[in-house]
Amino acid sequence: MMWSPPATLFLLLLLGQAPPSRPQSLVAMKLRLVGPEGRPAEGRLEVLHQGQWGSVCDDNFALQEATVACRQLGFESALTWAHSAKYGPGKGPIWLDNVRCVGTESSLDQCGSNGWGVSDCSHSEDVGVVCHPQRQRGYLSEKVSNALGPQGQRLEEVRLKPILASAKRRSPITEGALEVRYEGHWRQVCDQGWTRNNSRVVCGMLGFPSDAPVDSHYYRKVWNSKMKDPTSRLQSLTKKNSFWIHRVNCLGTEPHMANCQVQVAPAKGKLQPACPGGMHAVVSCVAGPRFRPPKAKPRRKEAQAEETRVRLRSGAQVGEGRVEVLMNRQWGTVCDHGWNLISASVVCRELGFGSAREVLFGARLGQGLGPIHLSEVRCRGYERTLSDCPSLEGSKNGCQHENDAAVRCNIPNMGFQNQVRLAGGRSPAEGVVEVQVEVNGVRRWGSVCSDHWGLTEAMVACRQLGLGFANHAIKDTWYWQGTPGAGEVVMSGVRCSGTELALQQCQRHGPVHCSHGTGRFSAGVSCTDSAPDLVMNAQLVQETAYLEDRPLSLLYCAHEENCLSQSADRMEWPYGHRRLLRFSSQIHNLGRADFRPKTGRHGWIWHQCHRHYHSIEVFTHYDLLTLNGSKVAEGHKASFCLEDTNCPTGLQRRYACANFGEQGVTVGCWDTYRHDIDCQWVDITDVGPGDYIFQVVVNPKNEVAESDFSNNMMRCRCKYDGQRVWLHNCHTGDSYRANAELFLEQEQRLRNNLI
Repeated sequence: MMWSPPATLFLLLLLGQAPPSRPQSLVAMKLRLVGPEGRPAEGRLEVLHQGQWGSVCDDNFALQEATVACRQLGFESALTWAHSAKYGPGKGPIWLDNVRCVGTESSLDQCGSNGWGVSDCSHSEDVGVVCHPQRQRGYLSEKVSNALGPQGQRLEEVRLKPILASAKRRSPITEGALEVRYEGHWRQVCDQGWTRNNSRVVCGMLGFPSDAPVDSHYYRKVWNSKMKDPTSRLQSLTKKNSFWIHRVNCLGTEPHMANCQVQVAPAKGKLQPACPGGMHAVVSCVAGPRFRPPKAKPRRKEAQAEETRVRLRSGAQVGEGRVEVLMNRQWGTVCDHGWNLISASVVCRELGFGSAREVLFGARLGQGLGPIHLSEVRCRGYERTLSDCPSLEGSKNGCQHENDAAVRCNIPNMGFQNQVRLAGGRSPAEGVVEVQVEVNGVRRWGSVCSDHWGLTEAMVACRQLGLGFANHAIKDTWYWQGTPGAGEVVMSGVRCSGTELALQQCQRHGPVHCSHGTGRFSAGVSCTDSAPDLVMNAQLVQETAYLEDRPLSLLYCAHEENCLSQSADRMEWPYGHRRLLRFSSQIHNLGRADFRPKTGRHGWIWHQCHRHYHSIEVFTHYDLLTLNGSKVAEGHKASFCLEDTNCPTGLQRRYACANFGEQGVTVGCWDTYRHDIDCQWVDITDVGPGDYIFQVVVNPKNEVAESDFSNNMMRCRCKYDGQRVWLHNCHTGDSYRANAELFLEQEQRLRNNLI
């Protein structure tokens, strides 16, 4: 059927109706399957229309219609369909009848039908669908932009125009007159009928978790005084309907104002002004803790803030990442079955961000390890925490870590992105780092001294630029030409913890002091939007650990590579033996980019003893510690040959050490070092019986960029009685604790003997 003329279509949209042959013309409708618990890929097919779920009649329904529905639901394809209410009769309206698809459509709204609610069926004819359980790779996210109501095509973004002098000085701006961009033009919103629910939605869009009451009497006085001012243009502007958004009515749970009922102008034919006797709506928001101006906080409150029970992991930007929740003292993931913008917005607000801008499915931001705590999360939008929302146990409906849910939250505009830039690189994602700082009361651009410049500082710079993760922290940038006039060093001694929003928030020298001055040694970065993430399989370590008394006659090669304790140097070779704690290690790459050695082949070292090249000099530390953290034995496992030992079904191995091959670990694959190969041990010959901590640290110096360094450490409790050894409670560094970063920092200090 032909499309209706634009004017007719516009009128139909305003009336809440769509052209008759297509269920919904501009926005993909929402679908769900209502079926047996634990089988998310089958059930009664239901569609959402006018805020109400309803069923689909089985008339004319066949495999091609089922295929379109399954693809829209994120599955690979349809296996079959079921007629005559096999999955039980629905209770709401029967929204669609005689659905007709070719089979190539991307969503049901592109198929023909009788139109919304036009049906001669009863609920005994509700259709069911059985999808192939494999999730399709293309089904990755649900964005605000593709989940809006019909008005989402026109309401684009919002901003606050500060009125008070104090509000203008704040960063971020949290209070002011609301302006909405509509068809490319900014309009003010009439305050008649304005509610706190509306303000909550606006604040969420601007990156703020909540709203605050406004002194409307004061703002009314300011408005009236401006209206009396003959030089003000406000009088003439307010008389034009094009100046106003007429009316907004939100529930408060919407992720975007376009999901609310919005009337842009008075009904056609009525001559009344768009905002009779009113003034602009004023909104006041409350910024999350990370975005408030720094000031001394009571320690007790800080401790409470660390006890959050939800966190984001492996995101390239602030406010995005894989969603993890703390249950039974252990961190675990959330399954993407039923995951949506409303539930994700509860997570975002709980963490001090705004509403959700995008939800991601299929482990788009990397897979987690450990338990999958939640599935089918169904928040209503006003819950304070995710734990307040109804949900199922993740293990009960077939969820795997390939279904881990993630989110991108709205965050406030702090203006930090305008205070850093890259210059001279071959692409926009690399170059000399130039920052804007205040020097003697004047803001000026300059370079950063590369003393102490490392991957942590580079990560902050790339995040501030909006370019994701740092690939390399570069200390020697003579081959990149900086911006003329910005060559002088204006920032030195930069030390970041890694959580800062901008380099300007990191510790740095007061007076600038750079040992090598300006020029070729300015700090530089290379940024990337994806990064690897190496995680040790803790369970395998626990299952494979054992003791071996190995004769010195078999340890010449290992001794040559410093894999034994120093006391081995004083023994009478080849007589005697060493006691070794042996185990297998399996290192998974759960990130979104291959893990590659920092140096190219020209820098690899040939080890004659083991007959292969080692591509990375310090890759893993194996240590035995006392319960208070003092090191009593170490494995000296310094260098590695990196390769794909195994990959999941359907994924090809790309890296192999043999014949001087390329080295690395492919996304999704793992590198295994069996318990029976040289140096895969800790030499405990000199250790007495007792209770210890066994520790493995991957990529210990953070030399190669990863999306998440907090899971690089694995620890076990170790009991040694002089003859036997037991490892138990093996876990990665961030599996159990809510405040992982603090503990990680303390443990790194212990490892580096800085305490």
